Amino acid sequence: MSTPEPESRTPWWRDAVCYEIYPRSFADGDGDGVGDLPGATARLDHLRRLGVDAVWITPFYPSPLADGGYDIADHTAVAPDLGTEADFDAFTARAHELGLRVLIDLVPNHTSDAHPWFREALASGPGSPARSRYLFRPGRGTHGELPPNDWQSAFGGPAWTRVTAPDGTPGEWYLHLHAPEQPDLDWRHPEVVADFERILRHWLDRGVDGFRVDVAHTLYKAPGLPDAGPGQHQDILRNHLMPYYDQEELHPLFRTWRRLLDTHPAPPGAVPPGQRVMVAEAAVFDPARLARYVSPGEMQQAFNFAFLECPWDGEQMRAVVERSVASMRAVGAPVTWVASSHDAIRPVTRYGGGPRGLRRARAAALLMLALPGAAYLYQGEELGLPQAHVPDDRLRDPLWERSGHRERGRDGCRVPLPWEGTAAPYGFSTAPADHCWFPQPGDWTDLTVAAQEDDPASMLELYRSALRLRHTAPADAALAVDGPDDGSWLAFGRGPGLRCLTNFGPDPVPLAPGDDVLLASAPLDDRVVPADTTVWLRGTS
Repeated sequence: MSTPEPESRTPWWRDAVCYEIYPRSFADGDGDGVGDLPGATARLDHLRRLGVDAVWITPFYPSPLADGGYDIADHTAVAPDLGTEADFDAFTARAHELGLRVLIDLVPNHTSDAHPWFREALASGPGSPARSRYLFRPGRGTHGELPPNDWQSAFGGPAWTRVTAPDGTPGEWYLHLHAPEQPDLDWRHPEVVADFERILRHWLDRGVDGFRVDVAHTLYKAPGLPDAGPGQHQDILRNHLMPYYDQEELHPLFRTWRRLLDTHPAPPGAVPPGQRVMVAEAAVFDPARLARYVSPGEMQQAFNFAFLECPWDGEQMRAVVERSVASMRAVGAPVTWVASSHDAIRPVTRYGGGPRGLRRARAAALLMLALPGAAYLYQGEELGLPQAHVPDDRLRDPLWERSGHRERGRDGCRVPLPWEGTAAPYGFSTAPADHCWFPQPGDWTDLTVAAQEDDPASMLELYRSALRLRHTAPADAALAVDGPDDGSWLAFGRGPGLRCLTNFGPDPVPLAPGDDVLLASAPLDDRVVPADTTVWLRGTS
């Protein structure tokens, strides 16, 4: 059996930049209008040229798609519309040939309601061993007509759905913190624990280099399932106080998984034991509590959603950066910066839209990539894509229906990538544009990969230049941020040879005579940094 690498050797993941692929909207290899594994494999050269270190591919498992693939019917298979197991192996092999590590999603909180376990649970009835793998409970009220408690789904509405008994009478309720088609597992059940260890081993044997753990903060629920009270899902800063989030039992489980990753043999091409990574998708906004997920012996990375949620404000951004770095340093972990994902409004739109939003998104990209630690990029971020409008009749996100058509959901960031050409589907597929996964805007001609190639002013070339420079300037563990008290600008050094300055305020910031500009998110005039601009410098100012 292989042995873990010594901890003294700097692991690859501490400062890696990882690119997220949402497979159904990345590239279509068979012309059916849906992105797939062969399409993604054929486009991996784009990631290599971009300069990232790893690729994370979101769920490609069999799924009824009630929640974009995160409702999984089989955790160790490949969805037929996305390819075959051989196609997954080809994707992994090609990524490894290009020097890219491969991360996949582990989705342990819930299954699909089409999963064999849940179908068995429905057929078996109350008190059965099959139901004990999930969180079935009798209802409250005289006839059990009320949910077992007041918990609310993150997608809107109650977090409980009542089932119908075989004789047609109302039965028990089951918990789903997300959509009703995603019943939550009971992580105190030994069969659940054992099955996910089997799932981890399966994908390690197929050569994956790590796992992004979906909603890692939700697996265990407080004993007795007490009421959560009013204001659920309204103040993200209180997430860790909810009885269905951030429970103590999570951490022994994650330590067990870490030991498995550190000791399980690796096939050729994959990173060796001791170098595999787990990254927590944990919506925990208390820095000290988030740091527990990456304490020694647990996961290695945890998405820093505080950075993604931070508005374009220098004072708030500085506070997020300094608190994040300090909390992770306390447990010896890197900060894992993320500015976009398949669940978030794209930065160009989030920062104001139009030319201003694009300018700020460019500045935010250079700011994030200069910070010490790891970073995750979402497909299309490198093209400066805005959030797309998806017509009502094409929306798939359960948020749309669960909110009573008040929230459009996340589909606008899941629109297929534009690769080339002057009209949809812009090289994404050979299928007609209206047959593709989502419709693409008609004004993306100038945003395609082909249109931005070799254009020094494009977002694509900005990312490529930044990633090249980033690799030449390893970051110091320490971070000293300076700037005025009003937060109009901030600056920090990224080790010897690179300094970053971001101007959030309306007034230009002059550079010192000794500053040498290496890269700028917007043109500079007379050696001043204009508003909403980040520069990378060689100098001491």
